Amino acid sequence: MEIFWLLGIPLTGGVFLALWGCRKFAPEINALFSLLTLAAAAVLTHRIIEDGPMMVGSGWFFIDSFNVFLVALTAFVAFTTALFSRPYMRIEEEHGKLNDQRLRLYHSSYQIFIGAMLLALTTNNMGILWVAMEAATLATVLLVSLYRTPASLEAAWKYFILCGVGIALALFGTILLYFAAEKVLGSGGTALLWTHLNGVKTELEPTVLSLAFVFLLVGYGTKVGLAPLHSWLPDAHAEGPTPVSAVLSGLLLNVALYAVMRSKVLVDGALGTDMAGNLMMGFGLFSVVLAAFLIKRQTDVKRMFAYSSIEHMGLITFAFGMGGAVANFAALLHMTMHSLTKSAIFFAVGHATQKAGTQLMTDIRGLIKTNPTIGWGLMLGTVAILGVPPFGVFASEFLIITTAMHEHPWATPFLLLALGVAFASIFGKVQPMVFGETESKKLPYQPALAPVFMHLGLVLMLGLFIPPYLAAWYRQAAQLLGG
Repeated sequence: MEIFWLLGIPLTGGVFLALWGCRKFAPEINALFSLLTLAAAAVLTHRIIEDGPMMVGSGWFFIDSFNVFLVALTAFVAFTTALFSRPYMRIEEEHGKLNDQRLRLYHSSYQIFIGAMLLALTTNNMGILWVAMEAATLATVLLVSLYRTPASLEAAWKYFILCGVGIALALFGTILLYFAAEKVLGSGGTALLWTHLNGVKTELEPTVLSLAFVFLLVGYGTKVGLAPLHSWLPDAHAEGPTPVSAVLSGLLLNVALYAVMRSKVLVDGALGTDMAGNLMMGFGLFSVVLAAFLIKRQTDVKRMFAYSSIEHMGLITFAFGMGGAVANFAALLHMTMHSLTKSAIFFAVGHATQKAGTQLMTDIRGLIKTNPTIGWGLMLGTVAILGVPPFGVFASEFLIITTAMHEHPWATPFLLLALGVAFASIFGKVQPMVFGETESKKLPYQPALAPVFMHLGLVLMLGLFIPPYLAAWYRQAAQLLGG
């Protein structure tokens, strides 16, 4: 029953806000639906922790430690982003960037986007997973193009075309997966149920499955933002509203990587080799290195942090590619830390760019003077995402690096170089934004910064101490992935 509440609430919210999303109370209604979704996710998470994995709806939905962890994370970040967007979107409306029609589109598309991601995470059918990812793509296109400026429309079309090609490749991979499964499970809808596939993975045709994984990795990897398939991501982050940047970076990339990992489990079982892991390590390492050096060239603050997301998703992909208990644990932890930290950064950046009227870093100075909470929120978020202890990102990066040293020492110098370049570039650009001299006046409004410090507080707590039940949860999920 919990699963139907989890999926039904955002769908209902999308329909309701499509009709009344332009009213004065619409931001509060959007936050309320997000809160109800979070409550449903909390109930579902508690049940899975207590009772273990479960199937719902005649096997069409499957919940285990891995996807319920992402469900809880998605629902939480969706709620805090909805809280942040309340004052942010109202200020955008006052500045003339939005009208009633666009606000209605934003609120409705936001709920549909969250619902599509939750469907992708909970479905047991690999075909429906693809459909849900496509639905999330279409909702994202509407959100990125919300301002209707030439730059935002170009970014939306670029996103639609590139991710459309990617999702088409993922569809071909899903078809190949069905082709391999049909010979073992027979024709019909059950041939694409992940639990059925996982039960017979050793009997599936290795050649067909390895080819399917290549298409699935490239297809879904486009949405993860893995290089060289990443070019849509900086544009989408830079030109869309900041709440959209937060959920894109903090949520959508995770869901796409989830689809890759579900496929990897099947391929590992069918082949009995490291083919899938090696491919993921290659794409991941290339993404980390390329993004780190591209960060240095950025002048737009949102584009810079978009490239940072590519770097961190590459690091997570690399860790999952290594496999094993420690690497999978570290990847899951880093996925959590990145989602919480990066969304907090975009919250702070959103208010900073509203104040300055620009996204150019050279024109944003002295945030600590114009609004100390924004300045400290951005600085703390920056040092957190750069892996400075005692924040949780340090712990997850440390585990990934040390595991690479033991199992793949050849990759360690590249990882350390990339992380060092990213650290120097981002810190060097953010420091004058926060502490530089400025003649700007204080903000005329009170920004919504509770979500910023809520996220950073969790990241700090998890850096100092991981509760035993949460550690056990991560270990369980790591085992499911082959750890």
